[in-house]
Amino acid sequence: MATAVPLGFGLPVSGSWATPAAMVHVARRAEELGYSSLWSFQRVLYPAEGSLDPAWDDAHNPAKRSARDASYQQVHEPLLALAHVASHTERIRLGTATICAPFTPPALLAKSVVTMDHLSGGRFTLGVGIGWMPHEYAAAGVPHERRGARMEEYLRCLDALLTQDPVEFAGEFYSVPPSQTGPRPVQSPRPPVLVGGTAPAALRRAGRLADGWIPSTRQSLDEVAEGAAVVRDGAAEAGRDPDAVQVLLRVVVQPDDDLARVRTELQGLAAHGVTEAFVDLNFARDTTAARAERVLDALAPTAGD
Repeated sequence: MATAVPLGFGLPVSGSWATPAAMVHVARRAEELGYSSLWSFQRVLYPAEGSLDPAWDDAHNPAKRSARDASYQQVHEPLLALAHVASHTERIRLGTATICAPFTPPALLAKSVVTMDHLSGGRFTLGVGIGWMPHEYAAAGVPHERRGARMEEYLRCLDALLTQDPVEFAGEFYSVPPSQTGPRPVQSPRPPVLVGGTAPAALRRAGRLADGWIPSTRQSLDEVAEGAAVVRDGAAEAGRDPDAVQVLLRVVVQPDDDLARVRTELQGLAAHGVTEAFVDLNFARDTTAARAERVLDALAPTAGD
């Protein structure tokens, strides 16, 4: 049998099933069943009808679904949702997949990351992306231009804030005067940082400056394998251990999917360079609490292993 990668689950953060009670129930049940992690995601705005050019959406959106997909219409803030379930769990890891880093100044995100690390007892993983929707960039007050250069510097600044005390950083986009930030993270040297993206430069950046990569849901498994190799090459070029690179894959499960087949497919992901996957029902059609319970039970790492 193929080696199964650790399997996580998407925390209910989108749609009518994403209630505070459902978040806690899913988190506790996933921990009980042996899932490795829980993941949230960010969507700041839902474009009004006709306000986003479909051609732009198709060309720049890294997801299989439109920006006006129903799953994006009601989305909770990702870090607050994870903080809500942190005190109701003990072992399962908590992460974001992903949040758009440039929307929050590095010093403010670093403070949130350290606080989440303390609230969870050292169980937090930060997944960040560069974003793509012009609506969200405009609302966040961040220029859409030169996003790659901004993200490059952002990751360096964030790493300095999370690993240095006192810290000082001077760049083109971000500056931190000589300061002490306290408290320090629970995890050493800092919580893991994963980076989303699809362009070759973004993949190499993930290997050089972060701990791993979160592929797009548009990518096939062959494309994921190719991307993972580029990320690991970037790590090697930077003198880092390519074998330590993490690759986190979101697996969207629909109501009519054969769960036995899904389970078999999950067991073969390691062959494509994936080191961890998580099942996400936030993007499934008509997700309900009852359906989530069935999927949790059917795909649980402890079921049938």
